[in-house]
Amino acid sequence: MRTTMNVSLPNDLKKWVDDQVKAGGYGTTSEYLRDMLRRAREREARRAIDQKLIDALESGPTVIMDDKDWASIRRAAKSAVSPRARTKR
Repeated sequence: MRTTMNVSLPNDLKKWVDDQVKAGGYGTTSEYLRDMLRRAREREARRAIDQKLIDALESGPTVIMDDKDWASIRRAAKSAVSPRARTKR
């Protein structure tokens, strides 16, 4: 579904957008603005991911996993699989 949005721009900004449309190979101003908005949305998503990574790094000391830890995780995963699902292998 598409909807229409009207935007008022001062003359100098409208000229700049028109120049960007031509220089960027866009067919219309709408194509250019949609691309700008998509890129802004992608930047916002990337910033959110980066912040989550920073939060994880700052959340505390790293826990070193050894063979016992991984064996425990494997046992827990195997016990979570139903007996019926195991017999289908």
